[in-house]
Amino acid sequence: MHWGDARFLHGLWALLPLAWMLWFLIRRRERKLGVLLDGEASARLAPERSRARVWAKALVWLLACALAILALARPQWGSRWQEVRRRGLDILVVLDTSNSMRATDLTPNRLQRAKWGIADLLGQLSGDRIGLVAFAGSSFLACPLTVDYAAFSMMLDDVHPGIIPRGGTAIAQALQTALESFEGKGGADRVIVLITDGEDHEGGIDQAIARLRERKVRVFAVGVGAAAGEFIPASGAGGAFLRDRSGNIVKTALREEALEKIALATGGRYVRATADDFGLDRAYSEDIANLQRDERESKLARVSVERFPWFLAAAALLLALESLLGERRRTTPGDVR
Repeated sequence: MHWGDARFLHGLWALLPLAWMLWFLIRRRERKLGVLLDGEASARLAPERSRARVWAKALVWLLACALAILALARPQWGSRWQEVRRRGLDILVVLDTSNSMRATDLTPNRLQRAKWGIADLLGQLSGDRIGLVAFAGSSFLACPLTVDYAAFSMMLDDVHPGIIPRGGTAIAQALQTALESFEGKGGADRVIVLITDGEDHEGGIDQAIARLRERKVRVFAVGVGAAAGEFIPASGAGGAFLRDRSGNIVKTALREEALEKIALATGGRYVRATADDFGLDRAYSEDIANLQRDERESKLARVSVERFPWFLAAAALLLALESLLGERRRTTPGDVR
């Protein structure tokens, strides 16, 4: 036998002080009755009263409480085969890995903060498939759609600025790569989680929106960075900042217009990441989690048989017995003197 929720078994310890309290109250009542009535007067005035029945009622009540606590712990023994169906969404994370994601307006930097937000999202998934598209000036499928969250996490850990040799930021191409990564049609809603600072050097946003709407894919965009802008630390140079071809220090700022446009046009949502709330958890719990899911697979699994109804029934019977069990024993006319 094992327990579905063994935490409730700790409630059995509460029966010890409860039993002591009942013992104390019953003993005190018996002493007070003894003061008012001596043995002969008690036998004459209440000949049918039984101390054994008083203690029996208390014991039955305590046993009923114990059975109720055991029922809450969900005792299980035996097993049976049951068909288990898994339902879920297809979620593709499209993550910006361009140099601008090195900026430190979100600590420790934009990209690392995005990776932490994605890792938090994984903790909320149950049966949803998730994949990863990394992009900068071009894009590629870093992790196909999978329910193996550990494998996804390994792929996510390997993502870093510079993983894509071509510089710049091509949002439309990244969205196209994500569209091509969805498999078949299915009945579930399809979701793209676009995480970027919104800078785009290639254009084609309107055409991308048209393709997304045609395929009925929702985009939930997370904007990372500060609107005021931030300098970009240079790779491998302590304290230095990235410069353009003219030698000027490059400053990157959050561009929200395109992200809001994509999210609104596809039936998704735009959120801005902040130091206190990355926003991805909120977007999932309030919007993505409520989308239509499709059946992924159906298989037979051996499950334990719940036996708590027996314990509940026994507790109910004991409580009924306790209410019917009086403190007086049956007497015959000859018993009264």
